[in-house]
Amino acid sequence: MKTFLLSITLCFTLLGFSQNDPKAKALLDQVSIKVKSYDNISLDFRYVLHNSAENINQETRGDVVMEGDKYVLNILGITRIYDGKTMYSINPEDEEVTISTENPEDEGSITPSKMLSFYTEGYTYKMGAKENIKGRVIQFVKLTPIDSNSEIDHVLLGIDPQTKHIYNLIEAGNNGTKTTLTVTSFETNQTLSKALFSFNKDKYKNFYINKLN
Repeated sequence: MKTFLLSITLCFTLLGFSQNDPKAKALLDQVSIKVKSYDNISLDFRYVLHNSAENINQETRGDVVMEGDKYVLNILGITRIYDGKTMYSINPEDEEVTISTENPEDEGSITPSKMLSFYTEGYTYKMGAKENIKGRVIQFVKLTPIDSNSEIDHVLLGIDPQTKHIYNLIEAGNNGTKTTLTVTSFETNQTLSKALFSFNKDKYKNFYINKLN
């Protein structure tokens, strides 16, 4: 779960540093402006983890709806609801709800809401290749960690130059693991239920409630 959240966060966290390609910076600035203009964002995605040395090839799908710091994330059969103050992780298989408080400003807090935060130090970036993917031109930006001890070798962020939307993110780890997150549906400014980001305990009367703090 945390690996996925880190990837989806990186997907929209455009990272800045002094030694950056001006053209890459201009493109990331345009994406930032576009994303910040939306009241809410709804994404469907495909997430693939591959490591040929370990013979690992896993694929999953999910979706997330975000409005400011609030979000609802569905992945691996678990629903995570964050109402801006409290996180509710709902696991129907185990009939358990885990409740915790999270501060989205904490550096260690990895949440989809950080998709809308930009220019966090930690990476340098430059323009990468331009590819035609299923008739769609995608411009890649290569992000390289400043920290030489990082577990990440590099990240390729694919951007549609026409829409200024993120198409995909490819993260290459130093251990040979490659994770790819591809946005399959991108919708904005939807009419959302007022109760969407609220936890309704009446729906989970038979669940074990685990309060962490």
